[in-house]
Amino acid sequence: MGRKASIYLGIAIHAIALLMLVQYNRPKEVNWFPSYVKQHKIPYGTFILNQIMAQFFQDGVKQVNRPPFEFLTTNSDIKGTYFFVNDKIQFGDSELDILLDWAATGNTIFIASDNFDDMLLDTLHLEIGSLYSGLDYDGTPLHRLVHPQLNLNSGYPFKKDGYAQYFTSLDTLNTTILGSVEALSGNDTVQKRHFNIVKQRFGKGEILLSLFPKAFTNYFVLREGNKDYTAGLLSYLDDTKTIYMDNHYKSGKAVFTSPLYIFLSRKELKWAFYMVLIGTVFYIIFEGKRKQRAIPLLHPLKNQTLAFTRTIADMYFEKGEQKQMAEHKITYFLEYLRSHFYMDTQSRDNRFYIDLAARSYHSVDEIKELFNYVDRIKVRKEITDEELKNLNTVIEKFKAKANGRKH
Repeated sequence: MGRKASIYLGIAIHAIALLMLVQYNRPKEVNWFPSYVKQHKIPYGTFILNQIMAQFFQDGVKQVNRPPFEFLTTNSDIKGTYFFVNDKIQFGDSELDILLDWAATGNTIFIASDNFDDMLLDTLHLEIGSLYSGLDYDGTPLHRLVHPQLNLNSGYPFKKDGYAQYFTSLDTLNTTILGSVEALSGNDTVQKRHFNIVKQRFGKGEILLSLFPKAFTNYFVLREGNKDYTAGLLSYLDDTKTIYMDNHYKSGKAVFTSPLYIFLSRKELKWAFYMVLIGTVFYIIFEGKRKQRAIPLLHPLKNQTLAFTRTIADMYFEKGEQKQMAEHKITYFLEYLRSHFYMDTQSRDNRFYIDLAARSYHSVDEIKELFNYVDRIKVRKEITDEELKNLNTVIEKFKAKANGRKH
């Protein structure tokens, strides 16, 4: 490598190292994705919420990773509170029915979401609106808890999002207001008060709905003073009963795309899958060995036509059968004329000689001389080795000249 190439290489290496250093020290962008997953420590994760739940309720909190329909179907005798928090929760009709039936038997359902199923809203006689839906709102939403003992300050502003959801229509006979959201204008005056957290009796149980799920996120809880708002909401949960934290309806949960998830998610299928793998390993170890000797390599047969021809010729020559060899040679020569020049060799008149001479690029005299010699050999009873060689020579010269001019 030359001196100039070494300099260029050194410059390239230092430039790449500098770029890597700058990229490494670059401030990481904040991930504002609304995941609501308990393990996520991003702003809109719920890692802090689950820490608080474990601290406040200790062993009374159970994590549920299955869909509510499946969980309640297989555990119909459980009692307590089913806790949901996500930016969007949409139950199926069958799933909502089993949840409502479970609540009617004396249990509690707590749902914090930006929106709810239409069927659930119709059942509870509720309607939803947005603060940004009109021209009368251009400020910051201010959240409050209605209960006097929980309303410890003038409200909890949430400036990260400039919008808020609220209930536009309530069943006033059966609904209890727990929280409100107010439109705070630029001069810190309240424009209008709306209700965004409610509770309703449902059979022997109750249902709590919150349109402010971000109150349970890491970002909101860790801001100064906001933890009191979140703790006030959690105070409505019965700490004498088990709280079932839903981990199924989470926008940021991992989605399994591999078919193996189906097998590994069930105990029976998982063990069946493991047994198949173990059986395959044993088969490879004990049955995968070769049970017969190696098959020898068979080479393809060689073309022995030339060797066979030479052997037959040597046999004729050793027996002194030059006459038979000459007859064979003449027969093959006539066949050559028929196949290459399409000539009838049975009748050799003057026209035959003229046509063959024209097709083989010989003169008529050369053709007549060739066939005169052939006829003399045919009528002889015995021929010498020299005559046999001369016959072969004149025939090969004819072929060479014909083929040379032809190609």
